[in-house]
Amino acid sequence: MNVSIIRLYLLRALYLLISAGLVFTIWPQIIYHQTPWPLWHGVGCSLLGAISVLALFGIRYPWKMLPLLFFEMIWKLIWLIAVALPLWASDQMDAANLETAQNCLMVVIIPLVIPWPYVWANYVTMPGDKWK
Repeated sequence: MNVSIIRLYLLRALYLLISAGLVFTIWPQIIYHQTPWPLWHGVGCSLLGAISVLALFGIRYPWKMLPLLFFEMIWKLIWLIAVALPLWASDQMDAANLETAQNCLMVVIIPLVIPWPYVWANYVTMPGDKWK
């Protein structure tokens, strides 16, 4: 499957955007937090920190790191549908959830950049790895 050089650079730009955004927003929290975090805040920051590191690999290996973009797209869609939408519909959206919703709306970029014919050929129709 031949994918255009433009799509290749769009993927690299998306990985860079994800990594840079998280490096400037999440890593200062990870490095400089003064008090113990509540459980889920610590889990979330750790997860997003890991995504930022893996996105750096995506700059070098954009095709191999496509599952990271799937993960990024899926968790944001789940959060928007399961958390933000009910809050918005019940007029209970607070400032923190509104900010997170705005950040998660970047999800609209991801499916535009993913080379779907490549995904179909390499993740859907290609035979899976052997079990033994």
